[in-house]
Parts: sequence; C-alpha cells; structure tokens
Amino acid sequence: ICFWLFGYGFAYGKTAGGFIGTDNFGIEQIKNGAGAGGSDGWEGWFFQWAFAGTAATIVSGSVAERTKFEAYLIYSAICTIFIYPVVVHWGWGSGWLSAWGARPDDQGNARPILAGDSTSNGMIDFAGSGIVHMVGGFSGLMGAVLVGPRNGRFDENGKPNPQAGHNTTLMALGTTILWFGWYGFNCGSTLMISGGAANVAAKVAVTTTISAASGCLTATIVGRVFEKNFDIGLALNGILAALVGITANCCVVNPWAAFLIGIISAFVYYGAHCTILKLKIDDPLDAFPIHGCCGAWALLATGIFCTDANVQYAAYPNVNDACSSGEQFGVQIIGMISIAAWSCVMSGGAFFLIKATVGLRVDAAIEDEGLDVSEHGAKAYDEGGVSGGVANGNKVAPFTVGNGNQATEFFGN
Repeated sequence: ICFWLFGYGFAYGKTAGGFIGTDNFGIEQIKNGAGAGGSDGWEGWFFQWAFAGTAATIVSGSVAERTKFEAYLIYSAICTIFIYPVVVHWGWGSGWLSAWGARPDDQGNARPILAGDSTSNGMIDFAGSGIVHMVGGFSGLMGAVLVGPRNGRFDENGKPNPQAGHNTTLMALGTTILWFGWYGFNCGSTLMISGGAANVAAKVAVTTTISAASGCLTATIVGRVFEKNFDIGLALNGILAALVGITANCCVVNPWAAFLIGIISAFVYYGAHCTILKLKIDDPLDAFPIHGCCGAWALLATGIFCTDANVQYAAYPNVNDACSSGEQFGVQIIGMISIAAWSCVMSGGAFFLIKATVGLRVDAAIEDEGLDVSEHGAKAYDEGGVSGGVANGNKVAPFTVGNGNQATEFFGN
C-alpha cells in the first residue's frame, strides 16, 4: 500500500534533479489505454512492488527474535515510501546513477555519470544487487546494531554462543524456493520477451545458475576447512550469496566470469559473517553478509567482469568502451558507496527515531518466552508432542517425537 500510494511515484516519477521522482503517486498515470496500444504500465508496477517487498523484508532477518512487531511495521513503511524508492530512482528511473535515461536535459537527452553523454553507461545493476539487496542488507545492519544482540547470543567474554536454525529441511526448502524465484527476478528484469530479449533472459538464466552452483560448492568447502564439517547452513547461504553476487551483472558477464563471481561471493559472505560476530553484531539470518556485502561485491564485479559486447547484447542504450577502459568500474564504485551511505544514514535515523518513540526491543521476559506467543498470540512449535504414524495396512507403524528431553512413542489403530 505504501509503495502504491507514494513509493512508485518517488521511484519512477518525473525527476527532480536526478534525486527523486515527483509525480505518478497512487499510479495515477497507469490506466486503461495509457500505453496507446503498447504496455499500459500495470505489469511495471507489479514487478517493482515485488522488489520493494524484498528490500523491506531482508531487514527482518537482521532484527529477528527481539524486535517489536510494530517497530518493524513502521520501518517497513518508511523503507517502501522513501528509503528504497529514492535509490530506485537513482539507478533504474531517470536519476543520476541510471543507465536508462539519467537526468535528461530539456531535449530529453540522457546525461549518464561520468561523462554525461553516450560515452558513459551509468551504473549497471541489472536486477538489483545494489538497488535492492544493498538497501535491505545495510538497513538490516543498522537495525541489528541499534536493537542489540539476542539474549545469550554472546557469552561474558564476547564470544558467540551457537544458535542454530531449528529445521535444516525447511532451510533447504526455503533456499530452493528462493533460487527458483530468482529466475523470475533476474530473467524477468529484461522486462520483455520480444526483440531479442528472450536470448538475454536465457543467458541470464545460465549465468545465474552457474554462479549459484559455484557459490554452494565453495561455501561447502569453506565449511569443511574452517568449521571442520560440511555445514549445510553455510552451503545454503553460499547459494544465496552467489545469487546476490550475480544479480547486478548476470546479463553483462560471460559464464566463466559467473563461475568466479559465485566463488568469490561465498568468501565475501563468510568473511563478513565472521567479522560481524567479532564486532558482537547479531544478525540471525546473516542478512547483512549475504545481501549487503555480496550486493556491494556484485556492483564491483560488474565493473571488473563486464565486456562492452555483453553490455550491447543486453540492450543497454549507449555504445562505448566504458568496460574495457575501466570507466565502468569507477562508476560502480561510486554507486556502491552512495547506496551504502544512503541506506545506513536513512535507515539508521529511522531506527533511532523508532527506538526513541515506540521502542525497538521487546522486554527480556517476552524475548525468552518467544515473540510467537507475545506478539502473535500463538505458539510456533507444539512442545507437547504430536501423535501419528506411517500407514501399514490397518495398523500404523510407531514413531517417536521429541518432548523436552524425553521421547514419546505413539501407536495408532
């Protein structure tokens, strides 16, 4: 609702100096027949709404298990109304970083950073490593810092206590769903299927797959070497890290580069994971290492591995040598720093104001009881055990389920 009423207009409205959009609030310009035989714009809003939801929900992983639900709702509104849409305008609208018509002059000519003419591309972030994932990841970092770590996350010496996820099967299922859904975001970011866009979407599917696979393999090896076991959670996060790492550049790099990007993404994720623990920052789902740090790496990787031929194949509007000359890498650095700074300052300010007014954190007793009970009035897990079995003719084979430190055996007829 916030993105419909305000966010989309700030993101894609007529630019005010390349900073923010100024019209099309409540999608007033999207209506039947608005496209004069072409697209009326409905699908554009829907696709961008999904991205906005992603940027806001990434933050929930960083502040989970100790944050007031109303505080998170307030932050989500601020994010989807203002923080995220401004970055969208910069990079995907007609803002100062955009590769798609940046800061048009009176004649409608784009003026992309750095040169201000067709010899520059603007920032390349095809499906949102910086615009979506960095905003969510760096905002999550600020939330985690201001809300503080969960009770018992660190011992009296500041060392992290293990707090593993409760269900590895669901972790794997969730990662599989995300990987599958990523094709919708990355391949769908062609925004069309005609005029050669189908070829670009197919290439994007290939580079996305290779990166995710190499990230998984690398994280698995990293776990065996540094954690002394084949850590399933680490491997799954390696997939997500590599998916974030390829999202910005999936259409402008070759398959061999996608393979390397996935490998490096896994190391970036693991390094960031260890670093924030040393700093006593509690990010339960590693949202900042995965989305923030790997999103930043993705923007840099775009400048490192892009080729001018691939940029043209992906239908970016300007023909130049920005990749081979190194200019594109400089543009990507500027974009990365700008998005990180904006996200930290704005989200940090938002979380600070929320903390000073309605409060960010639940009481310690409520945290220990569990927010499922205190905030939502229902238990997420039935600690009393369940009954059941596997059908076997007219009998049901017994099985056991945990009940505290006991194990209860059930039979059925």
